Amino acid sequence: MTARDEVDRIVEAWRRERPELDVEPLQVLSRVSRLARHLDLARRKAFAASDLEPWEFDVLSALRRAGAPYELSPKALLQQTLVSSGTMTNRIDRLTSRGLVERHTDPNDGRGIRVRMSNEGRDRVDRALDELMVYEAALLRRLSRADHERLAGLLRTLAADFDESSPSA
Repeated sequence: MTARDEVDRIVEAWRRERPELDVEPLQVLSRVSRLARHLDLARRKAFAASDLEPWEFDVLSALRRAGAPYELSPKALLQQTLVSSGTMTNRIDRLTSRGLVERHTDPNDGRGIRVRMSNEGRDRVDRALDELMVYEAALLRRLSRADHERLAGLLRTLAADFDESSPSA
């Protein structure tokens, strides 16, 4: 038997106070919510070490994953980061002013633009990712590799409906 945690105490209290209500979803989703808070803190620390905000990391990491020359259209960026076009325009403006990305005309469509990550942007996102992997590995340290894979599979199944209904699907 594993040790009890705060969610066990919460579920037990709700069962006592509302015995007619099925509070079983709390067993999973309250833990996911609590872990998400810890993950958010770990990510903020990792990104701060590279002087990046979480949203900056999201945009820069999308560009980094695109491979050399590390550029995408604004539309591709908003699809990957799940934000509105107005929000993406603002983010690109801010990243440009910090020297982390640059805009240039799309060579295949003179009316379109491409967003290209600068060398400084690539260096920062790489450092932030290195740091993030240290923090995330620490969050998962109690699980074996087999447990990682099993949990990833279960979460993939749970998230599939959301991913299929997202604007980028």
